[in-house]
Amino acid sequence: MNENLIVQKLLPWFAAHHRVLPWRENRDPYRVWLSEIMLQQTRVEAVKPYYTRFLERLPDIRSLAECPDDVLMKLWEGLGYYSRAWNLKKAAG
Repeated sequence: MNENLIVQKLLPWFAAHHRVLPWRENRDPYRVWLSEIMLQQTRVEAVKPYYTRFLERLPDIRSLAECPDDVLMKLWEGLGYYSRAWNLKKAAG
C-alpha cells in the first residue's frame, strides 16, 4: 500500500477517534518527554493523574533537576519502575 494512501486514511480517522490526553494538549518537549517515560510499561489511564500532579509540582526541566529526591519519589509513588524517575532527574541535571 502506498504510504501516501495510508496517511490519507489514517489522519481523518485519528481526527475523528483519537483520545483526548493531557500530553497531546501541549507539545512542549519537556511534557512530551515526561509522558513518554511515564507511559513505558504503564497504562494510559494510570498515567493521567500522575502526569498532571507531576507537572503541577515540577512544571519544567529545571524544577525537575532541582527537586529533592524524597519529593520526586513521592510524586512517582505508585507508578512503579522507580529507575524511570531517577533517570529523568539524572537527565534533567
